[in-house]
Amino acid sequence: MGRRDLVLLTDHSSTEGSREVLATAARTLTGRESVHLDARHFMTGGGGRIEADDAGGIRLLADGRAVAADAVVVYEIPPHRRREFEDCQRLLRKYGARSLGTDAEAWRAATEKDATVARFRRDGVPQMPSVALSRPSPQTAAEAFERLGGDVWARPCVGMGGGDVFHVTTHAQLQAAASHYAGTGADWLIARDARNFLPDGRRHQYRVVVLHGRVVRVVEHVQADPDAPCNESRGAVSTLLDGSELPDGLAELAIAAAVSLGLDLAGVDLAAESGGVVFEVNVHPAFGRRALEQVAIPYVAAHLDG
Repeated sequence: MGRRDLVLLTDHSSTEGSREVLATAARTLTGRESVHLDARHFMTGGGGRIEADDAGGIRLLADGRAVAADAVVVYEIPPHRRREFEDCQRLLRKYGARSLGTDAEAWRAATEKDATVARFRRDGVPQMPSVALSRPSPQTAAEAFERLGGDVWARPCVGMGGGDVFHVTTHAQLQAAASHYAGTGADWLIARDARNFLPDGRRHQYRVVVLHGRVVRVVEHVQADPDAPCNESRGAVSTLLDGSELPDGLAELAIAAAVSLGLDLAGVDLAAESGGVVFEVNVHPAFGRRALEQVAIPYVAAHLDG
């Protein structure tokens, strides 16, 4: 890249830790430090600017700095801020930045779960029957609940980490969930329970990370509480698996989900039960054990080789 810098563009208010893993990946691949810029400067009202330079690259200006770059690694943008980041994505694409983070439409399709449901329905990606709800009347919510069999998971259309997610099996629980989402102003959806249980009654599902149509990482999540989401932040235990340990057909299903949404990198949450179904897809899957080698290095390399 000559004297151009590799830029890591992330939200510096995040405490997830992905930025440090990406920085290590960049250092491993290039032998030098990357430039860290706070993505919040490039969100709506942030004051950051992106422009073309005279040598065929781009220049990012923010916080009194001007950084010449042609590769920009975008990560760790929280779901509720992604619409504010779309103008930045369009400018990166317009000026030809080497980046896997410029497809605003794909991000929106994956981030907004009602859009994910619609895209999967269009493309025939297996999922549990779902109904999107936006400030529904009690009758509308009850009818949808009954139509889905009276055993559903409610979740906000935009969320992360299993927060604000409820297992709903009674009308009283449904009313409580509806009141919760009304209080937060969130649109939400309900999906039929996939019955994804191990023989001992614990729930389980898989996180399959796909990069450019290839499975690069597989993790199994096991949750002892059948009424809690299979997220580590909600008490689930995660086990890193070899790709060969993934049940038949799930690798292909994860790849199909990423393709449907148009994502180069995708963390696909899915289960083998109910015939094999996708729950949701993460634009920026959180890193964990061995993710440096399995995900971060290949992801950064894709920017350098592009």
